Amino acid sequence: MSPRRRAAILSFPLALIAALSLLLFGELSYHRSQTALQDTTDAYDVRLEVERLLRLMVDAESGQRGYLLTGRTDYLKPFAEATQSIGQLLLGMTRFYLAPARSEQMGDFARLARLVETKISEMDVTLQARRDGRENAWRAVIESEIGRETQEQLRQQAVGLALVESARLQSHQAQVSRTLLISRIGVATMTMLSLLAFYFYLRQARQVIALRERQREVLEAERDTLDLEVRERTAQLTELARYLQTSQENQRSLLARELHDELGALLTSAKLDVARLQSRLPAISPEARERIAHLNEVLNSGIALKRRIIEDLRPSALGNLGLLASLDILTREFAKSSGLEVQATLEPVELAPDGELTVYRFVQEALTNIAKYAKAERVDVVLQPNNGGVDISVRDNGKGFDPAVVRSSAHGLVGMRYRVEAERGSMEIDAKPGGGTLLRAWLPSSAAEPSAKP
Repeated sequence: MSPRRRAAILSFPLALIAALSLLLFGELSYHRSQTALQDTTDAYDVRLEVERLLRLMVDAESGQRGYLLTGRTDYLKPFAEATQSIGQLLLGMTRFYLAPARSEQMGDFARLARLVETKISEMDVTLQARRDGRENAWRAVIESEIGRETQEQLRQQAVGLALVESARLQSHQAQVSRTLLISRIGVATMTMLSLLAFYFYLRQARQVIALRERQREVLEAERDTLDLEVRERTAQLTELARYLQTSQENQRSLLARELHDELGALLTSAKLDVARLQSRLPAISPEARERIAHLNEVLNSGIALKRRIIEDLRPSALGNLGLLASLDILTREFAKSSGLEVQATLEPVELAPDGELTVYRFVQEALTNIAKYAKAERVDVVLQPNNGGVDISVRDNGKGFDPAVVRSSAHGLVGMRYRVEAERGSMEIDAKPGGGTLLRAWLPSSAAEPSAKP
């Protein structure tokens, strides 16, 4: 198993365990803390109630002693209020000790309640004797040890209950401390697990990033290799296209010279022979004279056809008159033969002989395509210098076409592009259905650097 696979197997379960454990520890700690805090609050309240009970007993006894000693009835009011509050307090504490958590202290509280009732009854007896004027009776009760012993037992019983609640309070506080400690340990443990899972995750992420980087480097290397191969193949195809174009032009030139030299000589010789025959046979029949005249016309037509073929194979005007004159002648003859309006804007440019031939063939092929497919009414031909090179464009207002759709006539455009690119130029096609067509090419001038581009 790969390290990346093992890291993935370990990191996710660790992260899941850490998350679930942290949630479980949090919930348990929360419920324990809530219970402990509630018990702590109850124990504190009970202790306060016990202390309040002792204070109320002291208040009741103070009111009793004040009335007994002075006979003033205003001392009875604190006694009455204290005894009433004691009754309500005992009722509330009774409900509290009836809870299952404090059932063990119910007996102690019942003894405390009986002692309170006994003490209050004793104070009621002395007060009633004081009201009745029985001095000896209430003095005897006061001077006896019964009241003091009851009060002491009551105080001890209350202190015992308070101590129990204090112990319970301390126990709950210790429980809260333990819960917090356990939570702290649990959080620390879960944090360690989370950090461990995070470590595995980072390790896996680094491995994934490293793998992607290696894959990217491999892809870039393959892409660079493919780009290099494409450039090499493109260069080879360009050289091949240039070679084929050069070979084609050479073959055309050779064929044109052969036609001019051989066929031209034959046709000229035949025409001279016909002229000699016609001059040496004055008394020939009208039918023979007609035959000779027809033969002369056929020879003239053959000579004209030979000239047209030679011009198509290798335009003589290009070598004799230059590019501008050749294009002017080409556009004029095209306008005459096609009946279209042709506007030629031609400016002097600097091109090598191969570049001039490329421009001439570009315009020638464009005009041929317009005549075959465009159904145009107007053609604009522009030749001008541009950015260290030469711009040549042919625009028509015909039906246009979609360059993305391959047509059967697209081979001519492909040949034009190869011819232009073989001269280190570029070609653009701007066309759309119903919007006419623009063919534009750029070629470096003879004085420009080979790498210059528009």
